[in-house]
Amino acid sequence: MKKLSTEIICIAQRARKASKELANCGSAQRNKALLAMAEALREHKQRIAKANKKDLELAKGQSNAFLGRLKLDEQGVLKIAERIEKIVHLEDPVGKLIKEWEGVQGLKIRKVRVPIGVIAVIYESRPEVSADCSALCVKSGNAVILKGGKEAFNSNQAITQALREAIKPYLPEGTVNLIESKEREAVDILLTLSDYIDLIIPRGGESLIRKVVEKSRIPVIKHYKGICHIYVDEDADLNMAEEICYNAKVQKPSTCNAMETLLIHTDVAVRFLPFIVRRLQNSGVEVRGCRKTKQILDAISKLQVKEAKEEDWSTEYLDLILSIKVVESLEEAIEHINKYGTKHSDAIITDDRKKAEEFLQRVDSACVYWNASTRFTDGEQFRMGAEMGISTDKIHCRGPMALEELTSYKYLIYGRGQIRE
Repeated sequence: MKKLSTEIICIAQRARKASKELANCGSAQRNKALLAMAEALREHKQRIAKANKKDLELAKGQSNAFLGRLKLDEQGVLKIAERIEKIVHLEDPVGKLIKEWEGVQGLKIRKVRVPIGVIAVIYESRPEVSADCSALCVKSGNAVILKGGKEAFNSNQAITQALREAIKPYLPEGTVNLIESKEREAVDILLTLSDYIDLIIPRGGESLIRKVVEKSRIPVIKHYKGICHIYVDEDADLNMAEEICYNAKVQKPSTCNAMETLLIHTDVAVRFLPFIVRRLQNSGVEVRGCRKTKQILDAISKLQVKEAKEEDWSTEYLDLILSIKVVESLEEAIEHINKYGTKHSDAIITDDRKKAEEFLQRVDSACVYWNASTRFTDGEQFRMGAEMGISTDKIHCRGPMALEELTSYKYLIYGRGQIRE
């Protein structure tokens, strides 16, 4: 334990030292490092994919959703490289002027963006997080400490080795760091290092995030679970609703922005339910419906679905499973979402602007949609580059966390000898 603690403290000290140098590295220098990172991933795509196969082999027996989150083939590595190149072309947030004004006695005050410093990312089975978070931290002038899960150990190691070698000519040692220990105590140690680390970002399951929040001595931005809803209103275009709901559940069910609960207004339930349920079931989705959902389907189409239990409304499946509830009104839909949702992403399908605006205003989530799939909640889809994750907090940042959210700010005050009277 003492040896492990010493190793992690050394990593954090290197990251702190690097962060101070990074803050003074110019945008051109950081962009060169990013281009080198992208090229290194392309060059080592076979080695990274081979390492990922080892992880997949060790994970045999896990769910398909889990394996889907873990998998990273050569094509996936190339996509990461493309995302990094897109980040190069984004506006550099470091030094960006937020506001300027004149204070008392003619003081000139400028509020500008600055890097946060050292960011530790604790995550589980998604190896692409290693590259995406490293790239975003480099662009925003932050040092990063990565602590991936043991299930992606080989993949994370291969990715970070390639990235660290690539940035050596451009950035200080300690810019990108990986804690390679598989011991559970590694996270506990990391969470105590408030002298060196400025921010913790946990990405993973509910138990991981709760542990981090409870134990951390460092500020935490939570990327909590996504229980995302779509409400199909009585004034919805049902053809549009079918396409949106199908996409939100089936296109990539293992993501936090996939729909987990479908709410349908009672006046369109008889027309809409048979079509959407049949299509979902044909794609392998297990449907769990409220009592009214079951009654409608049994009476009209003989489609069999499981009965939803109370815990289904607060479950993030991350799999081809969907809960459905028939509601009496827009009011009931909003109340259900605000009660069971996780402030992530929710949508309304309707042609009624007044109802849509009420939904947009009253649903307390980071991303609220009108006539679009929740699957768009993503830094790349928002043209923010890659993302650190989707923040479900309200303080500092909310929703896709990208470059600007990886900065703080400071005030620069210009005087001419003024003193306070």
